[in-house]
Amino acid sequence: MSRLAEFRQLEQKLAAQLAELEAMKGSSELQKEIEFETKLRDLLSKYGFSLRDIINLLDPQSGRRAAAPAAVEKAPRRTRQVKQYKNPHNGEIIETKGGNHKLLKEWKAQYGADEVEGWVAK
Repeated sequence: MSRLAEFRQLEQKLAAQLAELEAMKGSSELQKEIEFETKLRDLLSKYGFSLRDIINLLDPQSGRRAAAPAAVEKAPRRTRQVKQYKNPHNGEIIETKGGNHKLLKEWKAQYGADEVEGWVAK
C-alpha cells in the first residue's frame, strides 16, 4: 500500500472516531455519569475517604478474595533420594542425588545410559 493511500485511510478512521466522540459528548447518559463521578469525588474528598474505603465499606470480602490467590504458595519440592550406582566392571560405587555427577556422566557416555541406570543399588 502506498504512503498516500495509508495516509487517507488513517485520515478516514480519524474522522470517524472524531464523529463518534462528538456524538458521545452530546449523550445525556455520558453527562449523567460525568456529573455523578464529579459529585462522588467531591463527597469523598469532603469526608476524607478514598475509593478503596468505599469498596471495603460496601463489600468487606473484596480484599480477601483478591488477596487469596496471591497468598497461595507452592508446595515445597520433594527432596531427592540418594541413588547408589555400582559399576560391575571395576566395583566402583558412587552416590548422587541427581544426574549431574561427573563420574556418572562418564559411565553413561562409555556404557550407555540405560545400562548404567540398571546399576542402581536397591
